[in-house]
Amino acid sequence: MDRAESVNSDPVITDSEGRCRKWRNCIGFWLLGLCNNFGYVVMLSAAHDILNKQESQNATAPTLAPEIRNSSNSSRYDCNPVSTAAVLLADILPTLIIKFTAPFYIHKVPYGFRVLVCFSTAVVSFLMVSFSSTILMSIFGVVFASVSSGLGELSFLSLSVFYSRDVLSGWGSGTGAAGVAGALLYSAFTQAGLTPQVTLWIMLVVPVILAVSYFFLLVFPASFPQWRRSEDDHSPFLVENSLERRPLIDNDYEKTEEEQEDSLIRPLTLTDKMYIMKGLLRFILPLCVVYFAEYFINQGLLELLYFPDSHLSHAEQYRWYQTLYQIGVFISRTSLVCFKIRKILLLSLLQCVNAVLLGVAVYYQFLPNPWVVFIIVLYEGLLGGAGYVNTFYFISKETADHEREFAMAAASVGDSLGIALSAAVAFPVHHYFCSL
Repeated sequence: MDRAESVNSDPVITDSEGRCRKWRNCIGFWLLGLCNNFGYVVMLSAAHDILNKQESQNATAPTLAPEIRNSSNSSRYDCNPVSTAAVLLADILPTLIIKFTAPFYIHKVPYGFRVLVCFSTAVVSFLMVSFSSTILMSIFGVVFASVSSGLGELSFLSLSVFYSRDVLSGWGSGTGAAGVAGALLYSAFTQAGLTPQVTLWIMLVVPVILAVSYFFLLVFPASFPQWRRSEDDHSPFLVENSLERRPLIDNDYEKTEEEQEDSLIRPLTLTDKMYIMKGLLRFILPLCVVYFAEYFINQGLLELLYFPDSHLSHAEQYRWYQTLYQIGVFISRTSLVCFKIRKILLLSLLQCVNAVLLGVAVYYQFLPNPWVVFIIVLYEGLLGGAGYVNTFYFISKETADHEREFAMAAASVGDSLGIALSAAVAFPVHHYFCSL
């Protein structure tokens, strides 16, 4: 058992009780990861329907168009008239704003209230998108899903410092499973004949599972501040643990042991947090590059990798691209229980190679069939998932105890920043290729 868990758990528990708690917490974090990212994935899976719904109504068409339509007869590519990067931006920008700002004030908000906000905004998002009659209303629904996902991610990553690091494996695997489950369930329900509206109503059960997992499945340490946050309980760790790991604040190494213990008791100042952010850059920047490259591929290139000679339609090819990508993410985010990868920078460079390779493939169209792309996007998902879960594992392992809660929340900005930048770049790239 991790030392952090022993410090924060009840003082005397039997081995069987300890194993039960460990499994409940790991399963709880797995479900939290699944439910937290589920709405985000579903909104991206429904992006085409969200845009086509209003287009179909304006054209008085009886059904939603199942295929990706060509926006220009002169284009050599089968292009969607409106890039789905529009929905991606609505899905990621609120998250990015939250992750940039919340780590500096969110510690004043109790975890219980945060989870209630995540639950409420997730419910509102599903309802707004399902009942929307305009693109603007749909986009606002996506924004609520983004708020729920962004606040939930930084909150649950911060929450993990109250437990053994084993829960990070559960969280990472759950977020990976959200990609597979969200994409497959949405496709399965709509393919079975259910309308996107009814499908979104059914998925209202997901926020309920999130709330139940947090409030009834997790076993909270005795000292956990569920409904209140005071300056005294800002750090979940005792002073005796203060020198266990090297702090990200380099100046602490110049202090005496007594001064370091005093800094552990007092809350982090703005100056402290800025020093921590500086130390986190070696984690944040590689994570940002990984996600920039993979979402540039997903939103800017995959739609354009169409093979007319294949027995699969364009929509089916695109669906399999996304599904195999999510499977790769799930596998690599679950792999933390087997092995760890410290060189996040190497993962980011390999992901950039993927982006360049597929970009050249789109322009010159030299790939023979979609099966080659299937292998590449599966590999792409493996790199992205590994970059995410290993980043937060090593942040948890290598940061000082009194910095860890803030560091876990602050570092979560890396993936969202990369996604937002990729969405912004995907717009002109999409327009350029479709104008050829």
